[in-house]
Amino acid sequence: MKKIILPGVGHFGHCLTQFKSAGYVEPITKHIKSGKPFMGICVGLQALFESSEESPTTPGLGLIKGHLKRFDDSSKAVPHIGWNSANTVGQTSSNVSFYCLRPSSKYYYVHSYAVPYTPGELEADGWKVATAQYGDEEFIGAVCRDNVLVTQFHPEKSGAAGLRVLQAFLEGNSEQQIPDARNATEIGQGLTRRVIACLDVRANDAGDLVVTKGDQYDVREADAAGGAVRNLGKPVDMARRYYEQGADEITFLNITSFRNSPVADTPMLEVLRRTSASVFVPLTIGGGIRDTVDTDGTKVSALSIASLYFASGADKVSIGSDAVYAAEEYFAADRSLTGRTAIETISAAYGKQAVVVSIDPRRVYVASASATSHATIETSISGPSGERFCWYQCTVRGGREGRDIDAVQLATAVEAMGCGELLLNCIDRDGSNSGFDLELVEMVKKAVKIPVIASSGAGKPEHFVEVFEKTSTDAALGAGMFHRGEWTVAQVKAEMMGRGLLVRLPEEEVEVQVEG
Repeated sequence: MKKIILPGVGHFGHCLTQFKSAGYVEPITKHIKSGKPFMGICVGLQALFESSEESPTTPGLGLIKGHLKRFDDSSKAVPHIGWNSANTVGQTSSNVSFYCLRPSSKYYYVHSYAVPYTPGELEADGWKVATAQYGDEEFIGAVCRDNVLVTQFHPEKSGAAGLRVLQAFLEGNSEQQIPDARNATEIGQGLTRRVIACLDVRANDAGDLVVTKGDQYDVREADAAGGAVRNLGKPVDMARRYYEQGADEITFLNITSFRNSPVADTPMLEVLRRTSASVFVPLTIGGGIRDTVDTDGTKVSALSIASLYFASGADKVSIGSDAVYAAEEYFAADRSLTGRTAIETISAAYGKQAVVVSIDPRRVYVASASATSHATIETSISGPSGERFCWYQCTVRGGREGRDIDAVQLATAVEAMGCGELLLNCIDRDGSNSGFDLELVEMVKKAVKIPVIASSGAGKPEHFVEVFEKTSTDAALGAGMFHRGEWTVAQVKAEMMGRGLLVRLPEEEVEVQVEG
């Protein structure tokens, strides 16, 4: 029997409009009503409901009663990005779940709009329901009835837990006993603390792709052997290793952008294809995502480059220097949006959750807060002449050039443009192994409502505990400490668990086979 899986990310209205214009509504509806197996993922779930606040004038298919609402961002970051539950305990018969969902597992969500859960409402229509909790809001994580399974989370990016769901759907295994019947309180509900492994990728002097790591962004060895690029391993192999250790996401920062390669043959495309074949967590790619001219003279838009990366397995793209230039233009135009920046065009097509902005700031010490027009903090780390205040200057070109814009200005500008997440680096801490710049992290978190990833400076598991306990960061990223084999992702998470922080644990591997 033919099975249909309808995945999707992006804007509800854009996706539904494209879906309808392509003529898919009638055959999909006919397929579902005929009793043939159907699975919808993310927007594939949303499409089956009646409507969404994201696009009030665009109707959904209306096959499931309910309306999507935007999460309240007054006390939490939106989009909701990360690993959360799909809890069926209490929604179905005792110790029984559907499509291998387990209350002990976590699944990857990335969305700003959700269907609020009203107890008994969907169940009255025969639907089985799994829910998740984000802050004080309980929402629909998955529903199923007869031949239909739809999930708000991404099973294909949810590691072994998600692969079990896909396998159950493909095999028609719609109901199972739950092997771990602990209740949600025992397991820990809500969004976990994300631990991200980052791989800086570039070509070495021999032309081979390698993972490297800088010391304040300098990736060459400081020795008498010619200053070769530090070679810490092969990107695909290392990504797989971190996935097996329990990394919640993998970030590739393409720090040379391979400017002499034709766009369609960029080496990072093959890295993404090979990684996504065996690494089932979200992949972010940064570097070279800008309007450019190909080697044959053809103009290529940032959106087109991002589309190539998404088609090759990326889930998010990260924009660096071009975000700084766009923010400068934004303020010069009295905070007016053009609709033409890379951030705006990519987020309009794929949703804001697909766009990360990487911020590369460094401290500039001043004698007093009134000595600069930039956002300052009174710091606990005095400057070289005893200064007690500093601001964070944004840089471009890999930290080589400072600009007259601070981290708070950049963060608020790109949030207005449609960025869904910030990767907050710190040049002063890069390669230091001295811990994250907590003052920078909290300063930026207070300025925006989108998620922030703390980066730069992690040297041991305690640094991850510290940044989660002392700031409101949404995720934390490590690089060198993992690459050098000093610590594993699993050891970081064990330390976090021991301190009472909620984390996702890796599960037994699952092999999904698709017939035909």
